Amino acid sequence: MPNVTVAGTDVVVQAKGGEAILAALYRHGYAYKIGCRRGGCGVCKVALVEGEVSYPITVADSVLSADDREAGTCLSCRAVPESDVIIALTPDDQLRCVAPLLSRLLSTHKS
Repeated sequence: MPNVTVAGTDVVVQAKGGEAILAALYRHGYAYKIGCRRGGCGVCKVALVEGEVSYPITVADSVLSADDREAGTCLSCRAVPESDVIIALTPDDQLRCVAPLLSRLLSTHKS
């Protein structure tokens, strides 16, 4: 199962097979700015710093263009890690721990 690391934080979570980046983070108690959670609005775009993702569910070019993908942008609600990945949130966003107990139970923090 691939790890999802959020750049600039000590957060590393494990994604289940076929689980999108956003879902893995939420399951471990973390949140950031999102919109529809269905791939239709583009609010959850993040930079894919390292690793590979796939999109098992089609994403419209109007939401995530080929140029966006080439530039390393991914749609976190639909992007499924195919390897360990590192993502970076947009400069105006920040990761929040919304379920501290869940986070402590499931997450692997870097030391």
